[in-house]
Amino acid sequence: MSQINMAQQAAEQPLQHLTLNKWFSYSGGVFTPLDYIPNKALGLFSIAFAGDFEEKHIVSIIDFLATHNQTVSAICQYQPDLGLAPALCFYVQNSDQAINPLVLQEFSNTLDCQLVQVATAPNLYEPGLLVMDMDSTAITIECIDEIARLADVYDEVASVTALAMAGKLDFSESLNQRVAKLAGIEKSLIEELKSVLPLMPGIKVLCQILKQHDWYLAIASGGFVPFAERVQELINLDEVHANVLEFKDDKLTGKVLGTIVDAQQKAIILESLQHKLGLEKSQTVAIGDGANDLVMMAKAGLGVAVHGKPKVVEQAQAAICEGSLLQLLYMLAIPLDKEPAL
Repeated sequence: MSQINMAQQAAEQPLQHLTLNKWFSYSGGVFTPLDYIPNKALGLFSIAFAGDFEEKHIVSIIDFLATHNQTVSAICQYQPDLGLAPALCFYVQNSDQAINPLVLQEFSNTLDCQLVQVATAPNLYEPGLLVMDMDSTAITIECIDEIARLADVYDEVASVTALAMAGKLDFSESLNQRVAKLAGIEKSLIEELKSVLPLMPGIKVLCQILKQHDWYLAIASGGFVPFAERVQELINLDEVHANVLEFKDDKLTGKVLGTIVDAQQKAIILESLQHKLGLEKSQTVAIGDGANDLVMMAKAGLGVAVHGKPKVVEQAQAAICEGSLLQLLYMLAIPLDKEPAL
């Protein structure tokens, strides 16, 4: 079996010698190609991405994991999409206890990258389910706050939104409080706001790629139906679930109709779709940014905080703390097949 002495190549971008999608062991500056692929059902996969990696980064990550009693037995460099830079995956067979995502974030900041840990990773190349929050997840704004600007009650509403997203106020209670302040807003202004919704960077391409691989895409939002339906059009979602605003004489009444899509309802939606589609839990993914997404994320095979609040990052299985949502592919396309597709 051939060996590559990476220590001798340190000044020449050593990671260019790591063949994409191939697994190696690493010891004392030497990478040795492996004749096996890690078992998806065992251990943990630590994924370092959004960084400019050199051998020193590999050493630092291996040492960091060792301090948490996680011994790296295999390393792989891979690139799920040409729109993403190559990432590094570190396989730890001897542990299934993930490190707190906030601790991972603090460490990865010192390397100027992002680091997540995934167990039993979903497989991009098999049918799956992605359920996403909408406000500050699929789009960059909180729609209710933007409606509040139109009613000149932004500060009042945004402060309640912040408390709800941080988990300091019951979501249903907060929603009713906020919507009550919007009474009298013209329906035409809602339509105007709906027409200029800013998508989260990477979400459209992510959804296109998932659809190519027979994934089912849905929104479960504590926001409102008009905006969710517009996002559905923009990124080709299969279905959306959101709250219904009451209008009278083409003006908001300040009331919400029907069942409120809160944390529990989001989880119910995810589980219902999983069963309808006949999917294993491991092929379900949920993403969101707020505390009301945590129950849904816990029910999914993989729950990912997206630009989330610290409480959400800490309780999620993984977190994308900055950059494009296309980076979710790093967690779905770990090379665990004999010949991974690109």
